[in-house]
Amino acid sequence: MSPRDAASTDPADLRRLFFRVFPAVGLAMFGAALDQTIVAAALPAIARSLGEVERISWVVVVYLVATTVAAPVYGRLGDAFGRRRMLLVALAMYGLGAALCALAPSLNLLALARMVQGFGGGGLISLSVALIAEVVPPRERGRFQAWIAAVFALASGFGPVAGGFLTEWLGWRAVFLLQPPLALLAAWLAVRRLGGAAPGVSKGFAFDWPGLLLFALFVAPALLALDFARRLEPGALAAAAGLAALAGLALFLLWKQERAARDPLLPLAVLGNPSVWRANLLSALVAGAFVGTIAFLPIYFAAVRGLSPAASGVALLPLAVTAAFGAMLTGRLLSHTGRTMIWPSFGLAFSAVMLAAAAVFAGQLSVAQLAGLLGLVSFGFGTSFPMVQVTVQAAVGRERLGSATASVQFTRALGAATGTALMGAVLFGFLVAQGGGAAELFVALVNRGPSALAALSDVAQAEFRAGMTSAFRAAFLTAAGLVAVAAWLTTRVPLQRI
Repeated sequence: MSPRDAASTDPADLRRLFFRVFPAVGLAMFGAALDQTIVAAALPAIARSLGEVERISWVVVVYLVATTVAAPVYGRLGDAFGRRRMLLVALAMYGLGAALCALAPSLNLLALARMVQGFGGGGLISLSVALIAEVVPPRERGRFQAWIAAVFALASGFGPVAGGFLTEWLGWRAVFLLQPPLALLAAWLAVRRLGGAAPGVSKGFAFDWPGLLLFALFVAPALLALDFARRLEPGALAAAAGLAALAGLALFLLWKQERAARDPLLPLAVLGNPSVWRANLLSALVAGAFVGTIAFLPIYFAAVRGLSPAASGVALLPLAVTAAFGAMLTGRLLSHTGRTMIWPSFGLAFSAVMLAAAAVFAGQLSVAQLAGLLGLVSFGFGTSFPMVQVTVQAAVGRERLGSATASVQFTRALGAATGTALMGAVLFGFLVAQGGGAAELFVALVNRGPSALAALSDVAQAEFRAGMTSAFRAAFLTAAGLVAVAAWLTTRVPLQRI
C-alpha cells in the first residue's frame, strides 16, 4: 500500500485504494479538527459552571501544548512501528481523554483530562495524512485533496453550531461525550480498512527519551509565554520573559541532543531541508493569521456589530469554510501540472490584499459584506494547505514520511499560538493607548461576553465600539503582514514541481 505500489496502478485502482483508506482516516481527522471549534463554543458555559473565568484559557492552552508535543512523537513512532498501530493508540487516548473531560468536577481535573485528550489528538491528523500518502503518489495527492479539505470544512462549519446547540440544550459536558463514539467508530474502521498499511521499520530503533523531555520543556514554556505575553500586564510580561528564557535554553539543549541521538525525535537533516523548513515556516505564518482572526472576530461581531453568539457563528462560516475550496482548486491544479508553490504564491498574495482591504473598510462594510470579504481571504489561505503538505512529504521520501508530516502539524500549532498572541497584543495595545478603560472593557468582554457592556451609557458604548474598530484595523493589518511574508516565502521554496 505504498506510493510506489499505488503509482503503478491505473486511476480506477488508485480511487479504490484511496476510498478504502479514507473512511477510517477521514473520521479520525474529523474528530481532531472538530475539537478545535466545538470546545470553543462551550468555554463560556464551562467557566460559569466551574467558576474560574480567569483560568478558562487553560482548557485550550493545555490541549494545544499536549498536541504539539505529541505530534512528532507519533510521527517518529509511526515510521518505526507502523502508522495504523499508532493511529489506534492515538484514538484510544483521545477518546479516553474526552470521556474524562465530560466527568471532570473541577477546572484542574478538566485541564488534566484535556492533556490526556491532547496526547491522543496530536497524532490523529499527522498519522491520517501520512496513511493517505502511503496510498497516493505525491503528484496524484492533489486529485483527492477535495475529500480531505471537505473533512476540515465540515468540521469547521459543524463545530460551532454543534457546540452551541449541545451546550445550550444538554450542557457543556455533552460536547465531550460526542467524541468517544467518534473515536471508537474510527478505530473500528481503522482495524477493518487499514490492514495493508506499512508495518514500519523498528529493528534497532531506540526512542529518543531525552529529546522528548527537552522538546516538552521547549514547547510548554514557549506556548505559556505567548499566553502570558498577550495580556500586556507587568506581572504577566515578567512571567512571559522567564518562560521564554527557559524555552530558549531547552531549545539549545534539544538541538545538541538531536545532533547526537541515533534515532532523533526531530531529525535535523529533515527539518533542515530548505524545502521543508521554508514550507513549514510559511504554513506557520498562515496558521497564525487564520487562527488569530477566527479567535478574535467573535468579539468584534459582538462588541462592534452587536451580534448574538449564533449570528456571530453564521458570520464566521465563510472564513471557516471557504479555505476548503481553495485547497480543492490547488489540489486539482497540482495533479494536472505538477507545480506546487506557484498556486499559493497567488492565493496568499490575494489574501494579504483582502485583509488590508478589511482593515481599511471595516467600519463601512455591512456584516454580510465583511463576511464575504473574509471568505475570499480564507479561500486564499486554503491554496497553501495541500501544497505545504505535499512539498514536505515529497522532499523527504517515504522513510521519514511520518516525521515530515508531523513537522507540518507542529509548526502550524506553534504558528497558530504565536499569531493569536501577536494579534491579541496588537488589539490590547491599541486599546491601552486609547485610555479611558477600553482595555479593561476588552478583557471583560472576552471573559463575560456582551453583558460586560450592558452597564455603559449609549455614548460610552459608541466610543468603545469606535476604539474597537480602530484596534481591529490594526489586527487585520498585522494578519495581512504575516500572510504577505508567507506569500514571499512560496517563491523561496526550492521544490517547485513534483
